[in-house]
Amino acid sequence: MKRLWVIGLLCALLAFTSVSAEDEVDIDGTVEDDLGKSRDGSRTDDEVVQREEEAIQLDGLNAAQIKEIREKSEKHAFQAEVNRMMKLIINSLYKNKEIFLRELISNASDALDKIRLLSLTNEDALAANEELTVKIKADKEKNMLHVTDTGIGMTKEDLVKNLGTIAKSGTSEFLNKMTEMQTEGQSTSELIGQFGVGFYSAFLVADKVIVTSKHNNGTQHIWESDSNEFSVIEDPRGDTLGRGTTITLVMKEEASDFLELETIKNLVRKYSQFINFPIYVWSSKTETVEEPIDEDEEAKEEAKDEDATEDEAEVEEEEEKEDKPKTKKVEKTVWDWELMNDIKPIWTRPAKEVEDDEYTAFYKTFSKDSDDPLAHIHFTAEGEVTFKSILFVPAAAPRGLFDEYGSKKNDFIKLFVRRVFITDDFHDMMPKYLNFVKGVVDSDDLPLNVSRETLQQHKLLKVIRKKLVRKTLDMIKKIAEEQYNDKFWKEFGTNIKLGVIEDHSNRTRLAKLLRFQTSNSEKEVASLEQYVERMKEKQDKIYFMAATSRAEAESSPFVERLLKKGYEVIYLTEPVDEYCIQALPEFDGKRFQNVAKEGIKFDESDSAKEKREAQEKEFEPLITWMKDKALKDKIEKAVLSQRLTNSPCALVASQYGWSGNMERIMKAQAYQTGKDISTNYYASQKKTLEINPKHPLIKEMLKRVNTDGEDQTAADLAVVLFETATLRSGYQLADTKAYGERIERMLRLSMNVDLAEQPEEEPEEAAEEEDADATEINAEDDDDDDTEKDTDSTGKDEL
Repeated sequence: MKRLWVIGLLCALLAFTSVSAEDEVDIDGTVEDDLGKSRDGSRTDDEVVQREEEAIQLDGLNAAQIKEIREKSEKHAFQAEVNRMMKLIINSLYKNKEIFLRELISNASDALDKIRLLSLTNEDALAANEELTVKIKADKEKNMLHVTDTGIGMTKEDLVKNLGTIAKSGTSEFLNKMTEMQTEGQSTSELIGQFGVGFYSAFLVADKVIVTSKHNNGTQHIWESDSNEFSVIEDPRGDTLGRGTTITLVMKEEASDFLELETIKNLVRKYSQFINFPIYVWSSKTETVEEPIDEDEEAKEEAKDEDATEDEAEVEEEEEKEDKPKTKKVEKTVWDWELMNDIKPIWTRPAKEVEDDEYTAFYKTFSKDSDDPLAHIHFTAEGEVTFKSILFVPAAAPRGLFDEYGSKKNDFIKLFVRRVFITDDFHDMMPKYLNFVKGVVDSDDLPLNVSRETLQQHKLLKVIRKKLVRKTLDMIKKIAEEQYNDKFWKEFGTNIKLGVIEDHSNRTRLAKLLRFQTSNSEKEVASLEQYVERMKEKQDKIYFMAATSRAEAESSPFVERLLKKGYEVIYLTEPVDEYCIQALPEFDGKRFQNVAKEGIKFDESDSAKEKREAQEKEFEPLITWMKDKALKDKIEKAVLSQRLTNSPCALVASQYGWSGNMERIMKAQAYQTGKDISTNYYASQKKTLEINPKHPLIKEMLKRVNTDGEDQTAADLAVVLFETATLRSGYQLADTKAYGERIERMLRLSMNVDLAEQPEEEPEEAAEEEDADATEINAEDDDDDDTEKDTDSTGKDEL
């Protein structure tokens, strides 16, 4: 027993000694220099390193082979400038990391283009692999993303030259440009690709990049880099690609989202859906398939069937069915290559070869609109800049078309460079008034990957914009007249009017697209060309009347004489209309005349002229009396009118003053404070009072003034006529209370009611009755209080 006890004690001592040895701290230990380079900086033991090496695997190579390859591979250092550039890319371009996939696909497309061109002269170029594709595969377990193309591939020398060094001039220019943009506080993400550094954008999301490539003229090699240095070695697996390149990204932890299938698919559709070569993504889908039932399950089902069957006929039928193999439906996840870019870039084909159905299908696909477009134009622009484009006019205006007009992002025009999507974030690709036009622009002349900040300053953008506007206006002009008036004008008429105001260089073209209601037709709108064709022989001006509605414009005193003489008048019923016409100095040599302003003159014979001059002399006393006495400080002057037939008078603005409609619009502005000097100047301008010499009221006033220049009734009548004319001319009264009192005075006089008579006051009896009722109520309240006091005292006595 003692022996056993001693042996147990010795074992315990040995165990304690080994544990304490393991826990002993190495005082002389040192910290590794590359501690921060590891994903887990605090874990530097050999086991972690080994696990990382096992994780970074390539198909067909185990951890030991990977380790051997790294030991035997040729180590290279990046050029000093390239190293500096890499750090700038990784540290500065963090906002838009998703562009890495666009760059890798673009490079793959270039490689495929090269081998295709080579195959035109060399039949053996495609012998190793006739397939021309790009394939993308995400491996979440290994934290890797693979991009494979069957392009021209690279030899060992190409790998070292193309991926390890960059032409000094290009690198220097890139560094200078990046430093300049950082100083100005601009985004630098658009620089990637302009100077041949697109491949290095992979380090935005990857800790390591492994490139496996096979060229027809060489063996398959592996290039690997962690952005500090790179190595190259011949692939021990031999020729697994046939021809082409596979780029494998070992993703950073924060970039794990780029391994999600939906993220990859969305990026491919966004940037690369119009690449010439098919792009496949390794993706899964759930399918329902029929599988044979296992023997155990089949036996159980047979037992159930035997228990349930009673008739011999049914048993025989079941036996017949048993001869056939029994199956069951099972949902399975199936993995396969899914094509991402099945939409073809039809703008690259000649317009004559594309059918209308193809345009419609393409429009619905890229615009996500369910309706057919109203019009389209397909063209190639050549000259200072060459680009191809297809533009569409949608059938209906997008929602909120004028919300935040001018400041809202317009993403309807997609810019491509060599079929690679660059951006749709533009404020200047199309002018504001054409913010409804949708389409694509594809240019080979713009630097690839140029994005918003640089492109807006790019000199070629102005050329592209100018041609897009011209082509858009041509497209709109070619819309059939009936369709234009019924559909386009109702949806986008305001845009064209805004274009007249904003776009000086295309004002003449836009003026031909304008449509307005006129006195010629109650329903149909008319163009300015049609108006000019219908003008009278000696008519030298285009007449228009601005109002809140057609009915108001038709009943305005300003159009009475014009309509009676058969002149056509344009009715402006929308707030933007008057601004639009004011921006047009003339159309087809004819100037515009606002009928609510000075300047209306009619062609008259000598006899008519003599008669008018005689009338002016006859009414001279009334005109002078109005200006100097009755309406002093209210009007600029009073004149005999040539435009009135039924109305006694009208208030007319000067040629450069505000009409009643314009004054109403300006005073209704949300930002109007009443302190603006310009607004106050126009609002306070005195108007001209035009009187109708043929109206009985005006004739009676003339008689009264000639009889007695101090006639109070005539003075009151003059003021009321002025205020009535102010309202009918579309202006607001400065003192509505005084106007109301004057109308009341005239009504009293017309109905023989004493001017001093006041409204009846409320009878005093009603007030006395209310006082009596109040007294009674108070008395009742006092009685109630006394009763409550008696009750309280009685209760106390009882207690």
